[in-house]
Parts: sequence; C-alpha cells; structure tokens
Amino acid sequence: MKTLPSSSSKAPVKFRMPTKENLVPIRLDIELEEQRYKDAFTWNPIDPDSEITIFAKRTVKDLKLPPPFIMHIVQSIQTQLAEFRSYEGQDMLYTGDKIVPIKLDLRVNSTLIKDQFLWDMNNFDSDPEDFAKTFCDDMGIQDPEVGPAVAFAIREQLYENAVQSVAAAREIRLSKKGRRGAEYVPASKAGGTSLDLMKLFNNKYSVVRKRKEWEVYGTYC
Repeated sequence: MKTLPSSSSKAPVKFRMPTKENLVPIRLDIELEEQRYKDAFTWNPIDPDSEITIFAKRTVKDLKLPPPFIMHIVQSIQTQLAEFRSYEGQDMLYTGDKIVPIKLDLRVNSTLIKDQFLWDMNNFDSDPEDFAKTFCDDMGIQDPEVGPAVAFAIREQLYENAVQSVAAAREIRLSKKGRRGAEYVPASKAGGTSLDLMKLFNNKYSVVRKRKEWEVYGTYC
C-alpha cells in the first residue's frame, strides 16, 4: 500500500481537480457505420472550443474514421467539459485531512494492474502522471501505455470524489439554512413545514453518523 504525502488545508476551497494540473478526465466510446472509436485522455478545461474541433478532425484523419465521427467526438467532449464546468465556483467540503482510497483494476494490452493506495484530496500539488511513472518504474512495467492508463484511472476517481465533496457541502448549507428557518419562523403552519424539512435533513442527509453506525462507515483497504 502506498500513501502520498499530506498537504492539509482547513479553509474551504472552490471546486477543481485536487491535483497539480486541473485536467478533466474524458472518455469517448462512439460507434458509427459499423466502426467504433474508444479512447480516454485528459483535457484542460480552459482550452477554447476550437481546440476540440481541431482535435476531432485530426483524430478522424489519423484513424481513417468516417467524417461523421468529427461531430460526435466534439459533442461528447463538450458535454463532459460542460459537466465539469458546472461545478466551478462551488465549495468543496474539505475541513481537514481528506484521505480517500484509490483502487486500480485495469488491463492494458498484456498487463493486468490490481492495486490500492491512499490519496490526500487536500494535496493540490499531487501529480497522477508522475505517480504513475514512478509506479511503473517500481513494478518494472515497460509498456508505455500503462502509465497514462494508471494516471487516468486515478484522475477519474479523484474527479468523482471532488464531485461528492461539492454535493456534501451543498447538503450542509441546506441543512444550516433549514435550522436558521426553524429558529426564526413563528410556530404556524409555515413553521411546521420548516421543522419537518429540518427533520428530513437531519435524519437522511446529515454527514454526522450515529454512534452505532460508526463501524459501518469508514475506509477499508
């Protein structure tokens, strides 16, 4: 098991990939005219849309794919980037150390990778590509396609965790708003509704677990 160094930050941070470079993991799986194109790579979200079109045209030309692939590649990349950008500016729930398990279970050509390790989501200086290179060197893996695949798998899981942190921060804000409403709304029908919502948030959406549930939730490696 490997653990990256921690770089903890207690202040809330705005959404971004918890890595040195804010790159978005992109997956493509397009089938047209009995031909299929699958690929996985990272993309800089600040690049102009014109770069997407250039990339699509070059890919179709290099792989000798039918021209209709261009539009589908562009649309798929734009859709995934739009989803990523929809979280920008939102708070992520990082109030201290945020250690998450990363699991690798992938096959690249003749190489099968199965491993798990811990990653510090608060370390914004981390570099999945550099980690993947070191990983391959340590394991004696010489296939040049393995490193990028490992780095991509890490970025995908970090992205999912970052999105979950945004959702958790949003739920806490809604819960606090509900509590404030319950304090100041008079005891009337409207007040009763606020209290009911407060009860709903506390029982189903609170990130604080009951003592008897402590052993159920946690990080397992």
